[in-house]
Amino acid sequence: MSSAFVEKQESPLLKVEGLKKYYPYRTGLLGTKKGHIRAVDDLSFAVNRGETLGIVGESGCGKSTLGQLILHLQEPTEGEVWFADRKLTGMTEKQLQGIRSDLQLIFQDPYSSLNPRLKVRDIIAEPFRIHGLPPGEALGSRLTELMETVGLGKHHLDRYPHEFSGGQRQRISIARALALRPKLIVCDEAVSALDVSIQAQILNLLRKLRREHGITFIFIAHGLASVKFVSDKIAVMYLGKIVELADKNDLFNHPKHPYTRSLLSAIPVSHPRDKKERIVLQGDVPSPSDPIRGCSFHTRCPMAQEICRSQPPEFREYTAGHRVSCHFPL
Repeated sequence: MSSAFVEKQESPLLKVEGLKKYYPYRTGLLGTKKGHIRAVDDLSFAVNRGETLGIVGESGCGKSTLGQLILHLQEPTEGEVWFADRKLTGMTEKQLQGIRSDLQLIFQDPYSSLNPRLKVRDIIAEPFRIHGLPPGEALGSRLTELMETVGLGKHHLDRYPHEFSGGQRQRISIARALALRPKLIVCDEAVSALDVSIQAQILNLLRKLRREHGITFIFIAHGLASVKFVSDKIAVMYLGKIVELADKNDLFNHPKHPYTRSLLSAIPVSHPRDKKERIVLQGDVPSPSDPIRGCSFHTRCPMAQEICRSQPPEFREYTAGHRVSCHFPL
């Protein structure tokens, strides 16, 4: 996908290095046995200005936790997050205040993410109040502009969330995220709670926003089809790790990890006459609280060999921009 905003940058807008998030827990009768759930396990990648990085994987693979770590809503166990050449990791809340307006989040559920007691006007104006920006006529004009940007009208500002459909509520959530003109927006399953036809409308809106405003997106989702539609690059996650990262066309046309290939085979075909082999994975998913030796995917991988059971694969580049964590890439 070509865009005036997608250019090669000397310094990426977002850079993640060795990021980990382990949650401690206790078991046993007296709670004496300690362990850790590895939600995010040693991730490194970069996103240029104006790009969209899609993150896809099964439930529980760490996608949403990664999004929260990027926005510094959680403190990582290890690793660093850099935004616009500024290291977010280790910053105090006071230091982060000046950056928060550049980092925004669109939630999964448009029903619970909007305060039912507030009118749309007050919901979208809340970021301005939090950051101490001037109210008055200028604010009113900005609210009207935001509503028009997401395909709604000025008359919608004085309604309550329950008066809107799911798709309209998500448009209001997007308007709120756009209020302070952010540079990076994390979409955490932003379309998964919507009907298919409404999903298409929201995806088209996100593409339009990126094209016209140069916003960088992290798009988290289950389905590869929607991720491909909006993304430039796609990262496939499995049990807290990125197992494959590539340009979207390269990943769809030349998947190198067996897990990626199985996800691609699950995409519905456009016509019943189109035939595609469905790859159904067998075996059990290892527990993130009890990591296994070797490759974390070997218990379900049809290509697993002895080295896969004893030695974790290196996450390395096989072709330009195409990285994969597999001993026997396809």
